[in-house]
Amino acid sequence: MAGQAATIDEYIATQPQEVQAMLMQIRHRVHDCVPGAVEKISYGIPTMTLGGKNLIHFGAWKTHIAVYPVPAADPALEQEIAPYRSGKGTLRFALAKPVPYDLIGRLAGLLADQRG
Repeated sequence: MAGQAATIDEYIATQPQEVQAMLMQIRHRVHDCVPGAVEKISYGIPTMTLGGKNLIHFGAWKTHIAVYPVPAADPALEQEIAPYRSGKGTLRFALAKPVPYDLIGRLAGLLADQRG
């Protein structure tokens, strides 16, 4: 795809400054919770892989940041992520509200655990 970022750094650099900071926080939280994660661009957005397979994607849109996929979760965690659900496999975090970075990190860790 012409004009597509080749790295997560390039992708982040194309975003408004306040969104850049949000994306960097998400990136750092995923690395903190999944130390072996490897970065790439997939489907035109930042993607973290584990063991050569896509683990989690995140991207900035006009009014929100989206994170995909959503792991299977226990009822307490399901309740915690419910306000951010947008369809079965997507979470949306409004740019105008605080982003729950710890929650995103925990979800990345859970995805890694479920991958085995």
